[in-house]
Amino acid sequence: MKISDILDERTVVSNLPGSSKEDIIEGLIEVVSQSPKVLNIEKVRTAIFEREKIMSTGVGNGFAIPHGKTDAVSDIVAAFGITAEPIQYQSLDEKPVRLVFLLVGKDNLVGPHIKLLSRISRLMNKEEFRNKLLETTTPQEIIATFKQEEANYSEM
Repeated sequence: MKISDILDERTVVSNLPGSSKEDIIEGLIEVVSQSPKVLNIEKVRTAIFEREKIMSTGVGNGFAIPHGKTDAVSDIVAAFGITAEPIQYQSLDEKPVRLVFLLVGKDNLVGPHIKLLSRISRLMNKEEFRNKLLETTTPQEIIATFKQEEANYSEM
């Protein structure tokens, strides 16, 4: 499964408002709440914030990947946002975050969830890719950037 397969123009926000980690996560939860795959948004919210209590999902280099698993989705759902301003996120490297990928997996689909987390992390470890994303201004450009980067991986 490709990242670009689980994102579309409705689940990508190019100027995500908010001034705190909680604001940003809530904003992306609101985005995924529109998906027919979400059966119970409150359970999704709980899964994401419970996971966040274990350890911050701010992985470094201006990127965070809040995620969780729950039976409140019928399939994997995701949202991606670029914050309007850098946000303090208690990241591992203590740097603010602008790129946030929210991923919610189904309880019994652990394998695909882990593979997607790994793929997202691998892409976001590339500084050039992160910089390209930060230069985008629309959801269409963001999705095209993900597709282009994933195509580069498949050629390797």
